[in-house]
Amino acid sequence: MYLNNFKFPSNNHHLSLNKADLSHRTYTNVVSLFYQKYCDYLKWMIFSFQIFYRIFNLIYIILRARTLKENKVSVITLGCSKNVVDSENLITQLKGNEFDVQHDRVSDDTGIVIINTCGFIDLAKEESINTILKYAKVKTEGGIDKLYVTGCLSQRYKDNLEEAIPEVDAFFGTLELPKLLNTLEADYKHELLGERIITTPSHFAFLKISEGCNRTCAFCAIPLMRGGHVSKPKETLVTEARNLARYGVKELILIAQELTYYGLDIYKKRALPELLEQLAAVDGIEWIRLQYAYPSKFPIEIIDVMKRHPNICNYLDLPLQHASDKILTAMKRQITQQQTRELIRDIRARIPGIALRTTFIVGFPGETDEDFEQLCDFVREMRFDRLGVFRYSHEEDTAAFLTEDDVPEEIKAERANTLMAIQQEISLELNQTKIGKKFKVLIDRLESGFYYGRTEFDSVEVDNEVIIDASKNYCSVGGFCDVLIEDATEYDLIGHVIV
Repeated sequence: MYLNNFKFPSNNHHLSLNKADLSHRTYTNVVSLFYQKYCDYLKWMIFSFQIFYRIFNLIYIILRARTLKENKVSVITLGCSKNVVDSENLITQLKGNEFDVQHDRVSDDTGIVIINTCGFIDLAKEESINTILKYAKVKTEGGIDKLYVTGCLSQRYKDNLEEAIPEVDAFFGTLELPKLLNTLEADYKHELLGERIITTPSHFAFLKISEGCNRTCAFCAIPLMRGGHVSKPKETLVTEARNLARYGVKELILIAQELTYYGLDIYKKRALPELLEQLAAVDGIEWIRLQYAYPSKFPIEIIDVMKRHPNICNYLDLPLQHASDKILTAMKRQITQQQTRELIRDIRARIPGIALRTTFIVGFPGETDEDFEQLCDFVREMRFDRLGVFRYSHEEDTAAFLTEDDVPEEIKAERANTLMAIQQEISLELNQTKIGKKFKVLIDRLESGFYYGRTEFDSVEVDNEVIIDASKNYCSVGGFCDVLIEDATEYDLIGHVIV
């Protein structure tokens, strides 16, 4: 607090007494005068200290706030689960460098935003560009200090983006994490390899077993953005799985651009069966799920390993893309409809009741009504448990881009709707067969008075959910419970907990 009624002493601040003072005053008066001048001087010193302290403290607060904002990073993730893993690795490195990091949200004290983009198809590119523009505007208005962009869109269109959106401080490719960290004056910490801070709910995590793709599918731009196939060593993946289990992860979802190619580069053979054997032995992992398996030259030994280990889910994601031999050839899928039928029958014979998820593309260049009808008949016959449909997107620098995008958008939409309507009927019929049966369910969340979980036959976000009334049942989010199915819709099961 400032001193009340304080007056600065004269300009002569040093403690001195002149001869007039000494000749006219007694010893007591001299001492009193000396003491008074000393007190005035002390008050002036205290006041000066208070002023300087307040100024210093204000400067410190400003500089500290500036430092805290520069040290607070928001990572925004767009696109697929592989991007999620990339963002998690980035976050782990940033926190290892003592940055304050948050995911998919930006607060008032955020200084740096990093956007991990997707560039797979037109809709994904549009979402990524809109997100970049949103935060470019925030930066222009002073809401953040730095804006960086990484991921697939940045990898593929870096030069165009730098010219179109100069507000972005720097763009980075999919494999340039060390370069991004260096820009932030952070070190790439090799000791953090195998460690990962997950952004998913704590009971499940994605495990990316390889990067890139060596396939040459005519419609796909992924090799342009992710490069060639590079497998992660088995020991690295097992270590990562153990660390995730130690932090409470119960379900591992194995992902890659192409799971079944795993190992060909570093082990000179398809090594996914061996990797599964080792992962199945990790304590604490109760479910292992396979996504993105390529049908051509599928290593059937995978199914035998799944059958041997109860903690490997009876679930396989097998994107087929089409059923017309003409379109499959044009897509460069390296498989025929008959070979696909034989593969599916073999898988189902080895594990009866296995859930098969697949995806198809409609509207590929040259797709006729007859080609599409073949696809519809194939879906009716195969009766897939889960199915998704994409409308063909004409992507630059792919093999298909050299052909005319000759199927009108309205026809693509009509065909997608028709195929999904067929699958909707199949899904309802298959779900109704589950009524009266008991299933082990992993509870993902509690929302609006209901628990939402999944069976081993359903992956997160894309498949069916099991809905349980929370007012009549108790479940632990992130835990397992046995559920008796009472009712079913096209895409959901309804049940109650069996104690």
